[in-house]
Amino acid sequence: MDSRTMFVLFWMLLSSTSSGIKLDGNGYVDIVIAISSRVPEDNTLINKIKDMVSEGSLYLYAALDKKVYFKQATILVPPQWNSTAFTKARTESYGKAKIIIDKANPAYGDEPYTNQYGECGAEGQYIHFTPNFIRDTTLIKPYGSKGKVFVHEWAHLRWGHLIKISLEILSTTDFLCKFFPNKYQNAQSSIMFIPSLDSVTTFCRENEHNYEAPNLQNKKCNKATWTVIFEDSVDKDALRSLKPLQSSPPAPAFKVVQRMHRVVCLVLDVSGSMQGSRILRLQQAATHFLQNIIEDQASVAMVTFSTDASTLSPLTRIDSDTTRERLVTLLPKTASGSTYICKGLNLGLQVLNKDNGDAIGDEIIFLTDGEASDNLNSCVPSAINSGAVIHTIALGNKADKALREMAYKTEGKFITASDDILSNQLLNGFSSLTVPTGDQTKEPLDSVGAKTSDWFNGTVPVDQTVGTRTSFTITYETSLPNIYITSPSGSIYDQMRMRHDESTKTVTLKVPGIAETGDWKYSIKSPKLQSLTVTATSQAARADVPPIIVKANMDQKFNDGTKPMTVFAEVSQNYKPVINAEVWATLEPDSGSAETLQLLDNGAGADAFKDDGVYSRYFTKMKNGRSSLKVRVKNQGGQARFTLQKRGGAPYVPGYVVDGVVELNPSKPPVSAELFVIGSFTRTATGESFEVVLKSTTPPNFPPNRITDLSAEIQEDTVLLSWTAPGEDLDQGTAKYYKIMWSFDLKMLRFNFSNAHEVNISAISPQEAGSVEQHSFNLGFPIQNGTTLFFAVQSEDKELVKSEISNIAQASKILPLSQPTGVLEIDLKLVVIAVAVCLATVVIIAIIGITIWALTPRKTA
Repeated sequence: MDSRTMFVLFWMLLSSTSSGIKLDGNGYVDIVIAISSRVPEDNTLINKIKDMVSEGSLYLYAALDKKVYFKQATILVPPQWNSTAFTKARTESYGKAKIIIDKANPAYGDEPYTNQYGECGAEGQYIHFTPNFIRDTTLIKPYGSKGKVFVHEWAHLRWGHLIKISLEILSTTDFLCKFFPNKYQNAQSSIMFIPSLDSVTTFCRENEHNYEAPNLQNKKCNKATWTVIFEDSVDKDALRSLKPLQSSPPAPAFKVVQRMHRVVCLVLDVSGSMQGSRILRLQQAATHFLQNIIEDQASVAMVTFSTDASTLSPLTRIDSDTTRERLVTLLPKTASGSTYICKGLNLGLQVLNKDNGDAIGDEIIFLTDGEASDNLNSCVPSAINSGAVIHTIALGNKADKALREMAYKTEGKFITASDDILSNQLLNGFSSLTVPTGDQTKEPLDSVGAKTSDWFNGTVPVDQTVGTRTSFTITYETSLPNIYITSPSGSIYDQMRMRHDESTKTVTLKVPGIAETGDWKYSIKSPKLQSLTVTATSQAARADVPPIIVKANMDQKFNDGTKPMTVFAEVSQNYKPVINAEVWATLEPDSGSAETLQLLDNGAGADAFKDDGVYSRYFTKMKNGRSSLKVRVKNQGGQARFTLQKRGGAPYVPGYVVDGVVELNPSKPPVSAELFVIGSFTRTATGESFEVVLKSTTPPNFPPNRITDLSAEIQEDTVLLSWTAPGEDLDQGTAKYYKIMWSFDLKMLRFNFSNAHEVNISAISPQEAGSVEQHSFNLGFPIQNGTTLFFAVQSEDKELVKSEISNIAQASKILPLSQPTGVLEIDLKLVVIAVAVCLATVVIIAIIGITIWALTPRKTA
């Protein structure tokens, strides 16, 4: 075993610097709670957060048989908050925090919720609390104690519990039906249903779970919360082996930290293998970063390394465009020598230490294309423990394997870039290295490339959520092309109005003021065959209108081929999902051809929730090596729109029954938001790269994906079933065969599928994955009124590999009460008219009778 392998094994075991939430014994640690920079300073909010977590720790301890509690949490406050009590943040950042405190999502208001992408048991993205929910004590009555609500959302975030049904549902008559539980009762479960009841203190188990409830937990998981936690969650192994605590847990420990302005050091490889196109691409990507990406008032330094290391620039405050351009002129232009990674890394840390004596919270952007010539044991562990965030960029397929884990251990990003110039991976990778604070304003609009000796034309829409600091960056390979950029109103920007840097072969147009809304067109004429790229970026047009953003990621950073990977892209604007967009993912290995997938938001296959703005797809064609992820979103057809559709949230109880009387809680404020027309837009996003090391030389063969949207309906004696077609391999291709079973008993399908009744479907052939399947069947007997039937589907591929059994759909035959024979249907209006006529007739007859009686002569006695 060589020294490099020994090093990787050593520092992968460094528990003190591993990233993300984890269990330390019985206690959860490294919980980051980040407050958005959009939240005004309020130190009482910090104390309220501490109270919620402390209270939640005791509820968690009781709910999970005294096995776990919250041991340590870090609260990250915004950069603009002023206090000497905050310590300097290390690797904590708003973008990677699992609990965020921010202004309200328009669909939820103050209702807490968890943003979830994946399948049952998969960790969520984050819990969203509003400052008002944290502070407002009047919300305890309808939602429950803040600590118990935190535990409710924790089950979604950490253990992948999916969403229960709301306490408010629409009845068949379109009236809002509300459920009012008894305030005082003995029910102990479930926290996932009604955490506001004092008696509810635990999660439901298999013997308590209602499998017939029409909720996503049953459709996607088909098991109780307790089972999901102990069989499917990221903590399943640890929880099964943990012994209960013998006494109450200690109170959580808290740190309050703050990340100030960015301090970044570029550490760039200029060894001999970087000669030629690689050093040029480094210059182009770093130029774009310095000119357009790094924020004003950030501090930037530059270091290069090969056989030795040198400082190109000490830390320099970005205070003007002149400063940016001066840094660009210092970028390296030549390459030679060996790849002494430790020399570059150590010098980068020394430069960062010069501003305040340490590198805590600072960033290193480390780029290399080769394996280390030195011993990584001598520098990387200390770099990980320095407190700096280390982003690593691997250029080509020979960059050192340690880069991925170094980034992972310090909460940095790991980016790979192949030698394919047209993919623009290196420039896109630099563009993705931002540190969001909750007020995201900068967005990459588009990034494309072409190899041509003729015209290269295209369109970049500038939508109404962006427009300031709009820039177009054009790179070329050998000869300066003719470039024309036309605004939506027809104004033409030629090269006289652009900046040309001949040394980096880069041309930049910075649009003055706020760019016009609409389609911007570029036309580039190349004088010879060469590679050209165009990258457009822009920032929010208004401070109060966040831009449409895209977040792209894989569900795993490492895969051995035994399970599929999933690609996710979330498209939103101020938390509002953007649906019906066209979303494509490109997964490009460091050598070989790229794989392109259209991501879907259809609630089937890899996509957990339909129309939630999260577009997903399984990735099955895995190859050994490292791959990059790029997502491109567009709405040039005008189909995309916003939605305020909710997919869960903390249960809000509209009232309680106390001594037989309903006591109402205050009504939830109505959801209202301006859903303006989106119009044409494009966005690109670069996700973190991932690595595949296949266990077998045989390509993995995955079954068809599990059907999770099966629905059933009974029409007289015919059953109508609907579902989304799975694929040959998960959600791609076409399955070979369906097997449909039915039963009068749900448990029969769940536990003994093959022994249920089979539906004859010999005439049915599966359609392509993603298609809507609708089929009607006659079961061969009359279905009586009041009958409930249960259905499930299993699919097979051509190699007879079976999918998991689908969700169990149920249908009931309920006929309306028939009218008695011979009795005519009576119109109420006619009855009223008839009665009125009758009454009027009686009155008239009475008047006539009285008049006649009064006028008739009477005999005298």
